[in-house]
Amino acid sequence: MNQMNLINTKMIFSIRSFFLLISFLMLTPVMAQETPKEEDFYKILKLPAPEGILLEVGGLVTLPNGNLAVSTRRGDVYIVENPTSNKPYFKKFASGLHEILGLAYKDGALYCAQRGELTKLIDTDLDGKADIYETVYAWPLSGHYHEYSFGPKIGPDGSFFVTANVAFGNEEWWRGESRVPWRGWTMQIFEDGTMKPWATGMRSPAGPGMLNGELFYTENQGDWIGSGGLWYLPKGAFTGHAAGLVWTDQPNSPLKLKQEKLFSIVDERRTRNAEGRAVKPENIIHEEFKTMADVKKSIPELQLPAVWLPHGILGISSSEPVIIPEGSFGPFAGQILVGDQGMSMINRIFLEKINGVYQGAAIAFRSGFRSGVLRMAWAKDGSLFVGETNRGWGSAGDANEGLQRLVFNQNALPFEMKAVRAMPDGFEVEFTMAVDPKSAEDIASYSLETFTYKYNSVYGSPPVNQEKLVIKGIKLSDDGMRVRIVTDGLRKDYIHDLTLEGIRSKDNFYSLVHPTAYYTLHTIPEGTSLDLKELSVKDSSIPPVVEKEAGSVNKANAAKAGKATIAKNENTKAVSAKAPTYDEVKGLLAKNTCTACHNTDKKQIGPSFKEIAKRKYSNEKIAELIRNPQPQNWPGYATEMPPMPHVPKADVMKIASWINSLN
Repeated sequence: MNQMNLINTKMIFSIRSFFLLISFLMLTPVMAQETPKEEDFYKILKLPAPEGILLEVGGLVTLPNGNLAVSTRRGDVYIVENPTSNKPYFKKFASGLHEILGLAYKDGALYCAQRGELTKLIDTDLDGKADIYETVYAWPLSGHYHEYSFGPKIGPDGSFFVTANVAFGNEEWWRGESRVPWRGWTMQIFEDGTMKPWATGMRSPAGPGMLNGELFYTENQGDWIGSGGLWYLPKGAFTGHAAGLVWTDQPNSPLKLKQEKLFSIVDERRTRNAEGRAVKPENIIHEEFKTMADVKKSIPELQLPAVWLPHGILGISSSEPVIIPEGSFGPFAGQILVGDQGMSMINRIFLEKINGVYQGAAIAFRSGFRSGVLRMAWAKDGSLFVGETNRGWGSAGDANEGLQRLVFNQNALPFEMKAVRAMPDGFEVEFTMAVDPKSAEDIASYSLETFTYKYNSVYGSPPVNQEKLVIKGIKLSDDGMRVRIVTDGLRKDYIHDLTLEGIRSKDNFYSLVHPTAYYTLHTIPEGTSLDLKELSVKDSSIPPVVEKEAGSVNKANAAKAGKATIAKNENTKAVSAKAPTYDEVKGLLAKNTCTACHNTDKKQIGPSFKEIAKRKYSNEKIAELIRNPQPQNWPGYATEMPPMPHVPKADVMKIASWINSLN
């Protein structure tokens, strides 16, 4: 009897526990799972190389049999057999060449761009080593260290394209000069040894690329170049840097534009300090400036970048662009990957052609490579070979060299913006998986800001003419895969920073792996705008932004740093007394280009954030030095920090508070 009572008691307790558990689960809100990161979808593997081989990769090309040809900055060429296996076999194919920064394969031979010539490497006796080194075409050199040559890329007609760096000035070391023909140009070279100048305006064109049969190239920030980007390169184009224009009087030049015409439109001033020494003028802020779009009105040959890659956010030294082939890297086939040497990362570009003009969106893709990403080539299995180097250039990845492989996880799908398309009244975002309707129909999930860069002879540019656009409404597709974002403030020839921090996936409530796209808008598509009645949700409560400051951030942008930080109330001091976490400032560090030069723990282009914290500056002093740097405080760094007066005060103070929390 007592045993039966005990059993009944246990059963009643178990039933009650079960219903209590069910009630708890029903009343407890569903918590979002942790959003997977880049490394969960794209794994970086190192190709093991024999001891003694220093793979400062300058060129990569996959051969028809699946082997990989690798050229190095030290002048060697290797053939790697079974390159995707655990034991790839390296065999030296050629040596004694001069800083090879590109490699191509055609009709059984390898072609490489040395510093001063395009060279054909032939293995006539099939012993695995080149026995003929044939000069296809040689170009002049002045002997300056910066006269790198990149390529070749093979055109549809079988010709070769090579891009050539400018030299730098002796006193103004940062100022590009074309001391000999055809520095600052792209050359089209033919198998018979003839050459035709193709286009000029290049500064440091490290990434020539043949994309779907058309020639593009990537450029690096510097004088005349406000930021890196991807340029479409038709014959006769002028892409912005003035140095190469000194050769347009040559009879075979495809354009006749002179430096004098450019200088009459754009102030080509130089800056000197009190001692008369030339100063790198990125440290001088001129309030009056022109943009590339302004100058194009007078110089139609000027080719604007198809897509800007905002400096310090999506890289600092853009390198090779490649098309993602069918069957590789999940949902992104046909899109473009662009490497970045300085930030050791790869970005993704969704490119579209509207009204005959290339434009599109740039989105971060994968970071964390061991050295600076310079070259990429597709393996037969759909993975991506990544060739790396940083000697003399520096990179976020601190290894001197690297040959790695990026492998897609076929069993996982990243929650990303698959495509961002321009619309007559805003943008359409297509996702890789259905979105949560509640988050997608909340206007607070979105922000849209615009900016551009200066176009002048000084070194680089901060973001300028920034404005926050009003989002009038949202329309979500029935399947949850697309969303229309409606605004009436689209700006031609501006970068549109579209951030979707609040969007979540439908199934797992994930955040986007990369919530920000930078769409370079040159032309607005024709068509019918959405009627406000068609919108899933509309909001007219946000007032238009009209207040602007010349050459600086619109004050409305401070809202993006967080309402608590900029609130003008009694709680401001209490809120700011607690230092923000890294997760709270990492977006600000990227947006304001801090991470282009600084790392939390280690020296990069500039001192680490922890090293800065050791100086025990007040938050106000750090903020002052961000806006008006004192390079003499940090001797031993070759690159001086430019002033950052455009960074909103709220951002500056939040960053300063975080830096001091590291001490």
